[in-house]
Formats: sequence, structure tokens, C-alpha cells
Amino acid sequence: MDRQCVGFVGLGLMGSGMARNILAAGYPLTVLAHRNRAPVEALVTEGATEAESLGALAAASDIVHICAPGSPQVEEIVAGLLPGLRPGAVVIDCSTADPTSTVVLAEKLEAAGCHMADAPLGGTPVQAEAGELSTMVGASEEVFARIRPVLETWAATIVHLGPSGTGHKMKLLNNFLSLGYAALYAEALALSRKVGISTQEFDSVIRGGRMDCGFYRTFMGYAVEGNREAHKFTLTNAFKDLRYLEAMADAAQLPNPMGNAVKNSFAMAHADGGDGPEDYVPHLVDFVARRSGLG
Repeated sequence: MDRQCVGFVGLGLMGSGMARNILAAGYPLTVLAHRNRAPVEALVTEGATEAESLGALAAASDIVHICAPGSPQVEEIVAGLLPGLRPGAVVIDCSTADPTSTVVLAEKLEAAGCHMADAPLGGTPVQAEAGELSTMVGASEEVFARIRPVLETWAATIVHLGPSGTGHKMKLLNNFLSLGYAALYAEALALSRKVGISTQEFDSVIRGGRMDCGFYRTFMGYAVEGNREAHKFTLTNAFKDLRYLEAMADAAQLPNPMGNAVKNSFAMAHADGGDGPEDYVPHLVDFVARRSGLG
């Protein structure tokens, strides 16, 4: 069976696992040269082709995935792809991005005879390697039907929400909830310690009860077990996502007091030194604790 040729830009914690699953499913895969050689060379060894430029990758691909930190990077990547894209090519943005930017990019691609889909991710790098991510998709019905078989190589749960931009809107809402939990957990743990209840004692009550959930257990993997890599999503990216959420609420003319409170919790951690590539969301407990006078 003929398979569409797939390009992949952004072989980071999530992208490398996704790309490996696309390749394993039999799709011809082209990846972009990058200063981080390890994932590129591993995929080339497994059968992928390396492109030296965005233009070369575009010319070799019917569908291009992008996994980038945010909208400025996505916009730059699309600008580099656009001149070389095949007629009818689809660009799938798997980043957590500003929906307003996504809609503008979709219009530019449509004007050039190509298409845009936003398919932001839910899950962890471990799930990316296993092909068990979830994704919420913004695309036309026709484009979604065309890309779904490729999405199924790396996602176990796929929800088509509507036109371009809808997936990114839902992803911001999803992250608002998860990062809101993180801010609550960090503050609750600080208060718990202040009033003489240890983190372990706190956890023994919450774990297994109605307030327990998958995100709680991931977050507490650091607070209780000391696993610094329990959830490898940076404070920098969390802060960025909450700024996008704020912009979306402003555009909708909706008061967003809880969103702003959560954003400020991450903003303070980021300003206090939590801006590194290995400063992850569960480490928020440390920044809140120090701000509360706890060692």
C-alpha cells in the first residue's frame, strides 16, 4: 500500500518517540538535521532520511509534523517550509501554541494550496515512545480523515474537535486544569508543612481518596519520592502556556482570575530561578516552599 511521506521537525522528549512510531508503522520518514545529533542519528539508523534544511524536508513530505516550544518557533518553521511544500501538503502542529497564531498560519497555508492541522499532545515521553499519547485535533473533516492513520501511529486517543485552532484552544484548557492542580498541590504542601503535617502524612490521606488522580501521582513522584524526572515538563513551558491561556481569555472577553493566579505561581517560580531546561513542573513545590519560609 502506498503511504504518504512524513516529515518531522522537533525531535525532543516527545517528538523522538512519535517519529519512531511513524517510522515503525512503515511510513517513509524525513527528519531535520539538528545540533542534538542523538535522536537524528538513531532514527536514520532505523531507516529515516535526514534533511539538511526545512526546504529539503518540505520537498520530501506530504505531511509534516512540528513539535516546537511555542508559536514564535512554529511560525518560523512554517515560514521555512512554505516555499518548498508539495501541493496539498498538510502541516500538523503538535506544539502547545497560541490559537490566534494557528488560525493565521492555517490561512497562509490554504492560500498556498496546502493545509494546517493542530494536534497538540497529552501524555508523557514514555507514552510517546509507546505510541499511547492522546491528541485533540483542529482540522477540516477532509484533512482529519487524511491524517488520522498517521496520528494513530503515535496516539491511542484522538478527538477531532473542529476547524484549525480548536485543538490548541482545548490544549490550553487542558493545561489550565493540570497546571492549576500543580499550583494547588504546591501551596497545599507548603501549608501542610507549616501546620506540622509532613508531605508523607499529607500524601497518605490524599492517595487513594476522591482527591487522587493520575496527575496527582505524577506530581507527587517528586514531592514524596524525590524523582526529579517524574514529569519532564518545564516550568518555562508551563508559564508560556498560561500566558497563552490568558491571551485566549482576553480575546474572549472572559474574566480569568483563577488562570491569572495559577500563571502568577509559575511566574514567581520562573523569576526565582526555575527557568532552566531541567526545572520541571513538580519542582514548583520547592519554589513555593522557599517563598513560604520553608527550607
